[in-house]
Amino acid sequence: MSTDPARGPRPPQGQGQQQAPQGPRFRVGWWIWWIIGLLAINFFFASRATKAPPRVRIPYSPYFLTQVKAGHVASITSQGTAVQGTFTVAESYAGGKKTKQFETEIPAFANNDALSSVLQKHGVVVNAKPLDTGAPWWENLLVGFGPTLLFIGLIYFAFRRAGNMQNILGTFGRSSARRYQPAGDKVTFADVAGIDEAKEELSEVVDFLRDPERYRKLGARIPHGVLLSGPPGTGKTLLARAVAGEANVPFFSQAASEFVEAIVGVGASRVRDLFKTAKEAAPSIIFIDELDAIGRSRTSGVAGFSGGNDEREQTLNQILTEMDGFDSSTGVIVIAATNRPDVLDDALLRPGRFDRRVSVQPPDRNGREAILKVHTRGVPLGDDVDLAGIASTTPGMVGADLANLVNEAALLAARRNHTKVQEADFTDALEKIVLGAERKVLMSKEDKERTAYHEGGHALVGMLTPGADPVRKISIIPRGLALGVTFSAPDADRYSYSREELMAKIKVALGGRSAEEVVYGDLTTGAESDFQQLTQIARSMVGRWGMDDKIGTVTVIPQDGQGPLLPGASGISDETQKLIDDEVRTIVSEAHDEVISLLSDNRDKLDSLAHALLEHETLDQPDAYKAAGIEMPPDRELAAVPA
Repeated sequence: MSTDPARGPRPPQGQGQQQAPQGPRFRVGWWIWWIIGLLAINFFFASRATKAPPRVRIPYSPYFLTQVKAGHVASITSQGTAVQGTFTVAESYAGGKKTKQFETEIPAFANNDALSSVLQKHGVVVNAKPLDTGAPWWENLLVGFGPTLLFIGLIYFAFRRAGNMQNILGTFGRSSARRYQPAGDKVTFADVAGIDEAKEELSEVVDFLRDPERYRKLGARIPHGVLLSGPPGTGKTLLARAVAGEANVPFFSQAASEFVEAIVGVGASRVRDLFKTAKEAAPSIIFIDELDAIGRSRTSGVAGFSGGNDEREQTLNQILTEMDGFDSSTGVIVIAATNRPDVLDDALLRPGRFDRRVSVQPPDRNGREAILKVHTRGVPLGDDVDLAGIASTTPGMVGADLANLVNEAALLAARRNHTKVQEADFTDALEKIVLGAERKVLMSKEDKERTAYHEGGHALVGMLTPGADPVRKISIIPRGLALGVTFSAPDADRYSYSREELMAKIKVALGGRSAEEVVYGDLTTGAESDFQQLTQIARSMVGRWGMDDKIGTVTVIPQDGQGPLLPGASGISDETQKLIDDEVRTIVSEAHDEVISLLSDNRDKLDSLAHALLEHETLDQPDAYKAAGIEMPPDRELAAVPA
């Protein structure tokens, strides 16, 4: 069984998903033979036309005029400027073959009166009628209308297959939701790990679907809709399928974007069909993924301008209407998932619709260990594999990331011909995911030395600055888009940061460029990503987290970091915006001065660390501290990345 960490185990072919009913068997009817005969007649007369003797094309002047004056032309037939005629005797021209049939073209500038006199003088019969195609009228009719008749036959065949036009058009409005039967590939809470709080929230839904009478006797009403919100990859879809598996009821899954089509009204029709099908199979669960695709607020916009469209809003209105029609005896529960609950329409979130919201957040250390155990059930692990240690080195990773980590480790083990996945395979897979894949780049000695000082600057500032995350690994091997990488990670999961710790992050980001300034007195373009990171931190400190005295404890920057799209729609004044920019620049400038002073005072440690990188290219945490001549704190040894 294959597993999608974000959406749960996928059913193998032929299980869990309801098969579409087969259409009528194909039968060869009389109309098939009619089409075959029509094609045969076309081919027959086409072959006859190709076997007819071709006409010889001759130039109008001088050959045609010369033959007329010599009395060798018996008759001609003209249509416009095209002329076909017959010689009195077989003539040979240009090809060596003798023929009486010829054709030519009268130039537009020719003197038609003079030509008419010459033709009459030599007794040439002149005809002015449509050219002879060499085919009877019924053949022309057959060839001309044959494709049309064939098209009509195909349309007739399509109608016979579908039944009637109403059925053909009706398929556009039918729901394309995937239905998973209870007897198929079942997902239960045992397959969901690391999000225990969310599972507890949904336990009431499972109990209601199993025994609804117990709740009805007490006058309790189960929520009509449950909204799962959280970052991508945290297992929202997997959790919804687990609810259906635990309750042993049918599960209808469809992405919100699949409702909306270019044809107006199709989305609303599909919503009606989905809810009708689910009610017929009740008790059941409807799962709508990425609800924000159709559930965005109908009144939100920039400076009063709405960003919706009629088809999306009609689909949203139909969902609201269908959910209003639920009662306690329906037995249908709607579960939806979204990464952006803040943009949803208020009508969706009111009681009676999606009246229960479950937050699915990234797992903690124990949760990551449990997730790793789930994804390594079918993976043979070596004796040296420590899942708890791996979980401690992956803070911030969600279920999808951990599933990818296990898969990458298994691929590396297979590539290395290992019989089991070893600890080194997990370590290399983690480096590949976090730091990027190694690139074969031929670097000059000067570029390699500058990269060593750049990464050494990051690492040394992290080692000497209070509040900075411990340095786990340094490498000057090109990975991804970077020529070198310094990997830092906290000792444990962090949920909030102090101002000192945020300033430490800014200083560590400035360490690379500052080291180049101290050693070379020159600048390069290698610190672009560092500047982006530290600028975002500094702006959030000033405009979101109230860590600046001049701005104060107010939020003046949107949470998503995006400003208004139209002039005049900003919620802050120009003076405040300028003050924000000035304070951000002040924070970064002060941190830069401190980092320059720190590296200048510890130049010997920077040189030693850079030389060690040039010699070994990659340094683990103990080797990095040893090369810099700094004692590693005892509490940091527990979370060291395995070599």
